[in-house]
Amino acid sequence: MRNINEDTITQAVIAAMVDCKNPRLLTIMTSLVQHLHSFAREVTLTEAEWEQAIGFLTEVGHITDDKRQEFILLSDTLGLSTLVTAQNNAKPAACTESTVFGPFFVEGAPELSLGADIANGACGEPCYVSGQVRGLDGQPVADALIDVWQSDEDGHYDVQLDCGEHEHRARARLRTDVEGRFHFRSILAVPYPIPHDGPVGRMLEALGRHPWRPAHLHFMIVAPGYERLITHVFRDGCSYLDSDAVFGVRSTLVADWVRHEAGPTPDGMRSSVPFYTLQYDFVLNAAVVGEVQA
Repeated sequence: MRNINEDTITQAVIAAMVDCKNPRLLTIMTSLVQHLHSFAREVTLTEAEWEQAIGFLTEVGHITDDKRQEFILLSDTLGLSTLVTAQNNAKPAACTESTVFGPFFVEGAPELSLGADIANGACGEPCYVSGQVRGLDGQPVADALIDVWQSDEDGHYDVQLDCGEHEHRARARLRTDVEGRFHFRSILAVPYPIPHDGPVGRMLEALGRHPWRPAHLHFMIVAPGYERLITHVFRDGCSYLDSDAVFGVRSTLVADWVRHEAGPTPDGMRSSVPFYTLQYDFVLNAAVVGEVQA
């Protein structure tokens, strides 16, 4: 371990891990050290630049709390979240594609009945969402648990607002009926910027990038015998579909939000203002036998 230099440091660090009892951890850390050292050599990293990088990561940690996950934003904006999602969610072509989870999911959203208004006071134009969950064989998936969440028309999720303890807005859980169908009322999905008043935002600005995401709804669907699906449905025509700040768009996930004039609504009521409808079906991949569902 003595007289280490820039040519011998990498192997010295790897040799220091020889007693690691976790084979997977050893594989990951060995590769991480090799790639980090190769990166530093490739760009001839200076001490000042490394100090700045440490300061940046420290800021990312300091701004992260139970309402804001800056590390997820960093992973998302560097494309790492999409890379990990893609390589871990290969599916047959007919299945609904997965995409990034995002930082605004929360556990414990209320489970509401089909047809409920999940907006719960969130501001936005009325929107009625419906669809069906099926397997690859075309059979409906009954009693599938659907988590759905979205921002309001100002681009804020409920967890970003001080709207009362445990109050959920534009967020709920629902279960499909015996035919695998679901429907609920919410608000129109709109584009919004990811939080950019912190270190990740300054990074994007320095790189000449914008922080905007195209309009979308988040879905997570879980059902016995099927792989968990985490995905978005994106609103067609949005100007940010080809420049999503977190690289989450897939062509198969883009759908039409249809505008209707004031009048009868899908739930049998009447709306005094224009409203939108979205119809989108999901196709789940069968789970591997013996696989533990999340």
